[in-house]
Amino acid sequence: MTQRSYRLVGICPDQVGIVARIASFIAAKGGSIIGASQYEDTETRLFYMRYVVDADSLNMDADAFRAAFDPVARELQMEWRLTESAKPKRVVLMVSRLDHCLADLLHLWRSGDLFFEPACVISNHDDLRELVEWHGVTYHHVPVPREDAGKQAAFEQTSALIRAAEPDTIVLARYMQILPPWLCSEYAGRIINIHHSFLPSFIGARPYHQAFHRGVKLTGATCHYVTEELDAGPIIEQDVIRIRHHDTVEELVRLGKDVEKTVLARGLRYHLEDRVLVQGNKTVVFS
Repeated sequence: MTQRSYRLVGICPDQVGIVARIASFIAAKGGSIIGASQYEDTETRLFYMRYVVDADSLNMDADAFRAAFDPVARELQMEWRLTESAKPKRVVLMVSRLDHCLADLLHLWRSGDLFFEPACVISNHDDLRELVEWHGVTYHHVPVPREDAGKQAAFEQTSALIRAAEPDTIVLARYMQILPPWLCSEYAGRIINIHHSFLPSFIGARPYHQAFHRGVKLTGATCHYVTEELDAGPIIEQDVIRIRHHDTVEELVRLGKDVEKTVLARGLRYHLEDRVLVQGNKTVVFS
């Protein structure tokens, strides 16, 4: 049986005694720290932390822990959250026609290798309905027309479906549409995208074609948070593949698919396990 735990994650101005203050608080509640990660950014003088506490060692539930810790957090000027490892995060998956990232995430979920609850899949095409419904997951088809008026209506429908699903996280698993700024803002820090390029190079459409024509020797994939600025959100995870002079665009696309699904799965895992702390346009990832 997996050990129940609470994850205490926070960012605060660096100062003497942070670790001692938090450890003393947890010890006073009978808590056992079973994992600790911390980092001081010497440039910004910010302190980042992720503590994992044995839930069964405490004499209180998660809500009581939050209420008790709040005065400590205010004292430290800390932005923080507490999550429960035994409680799966609800994830809305969005996809267009390419199935490799979606299929990989559904396989990892079904096999128990990635712990989350797929709330639904939303797609602007109907191609992957059979795959998704075979996994027992709800599939919504919302076409996105080319004209602006049609796009607005489509994204309003998409937004209503997302809101009804009550997700903790939204994953764009090769969803080939640009989300409107108002939707990005509504779910800031909760939308994860996989871009088939090693950002910040080759932003936007057809990055493999851009890489091919530029003659680069390395390209890759980037998992990042979605912001109102296209392909410019905080980066969670990246990896690369080597390009040979005789590789065609089609070979780049084929090679890239393996990198994309691996990077997305790693990035989502870090997010689901509360290992990612965002500050501005940078991240600290306790991997």
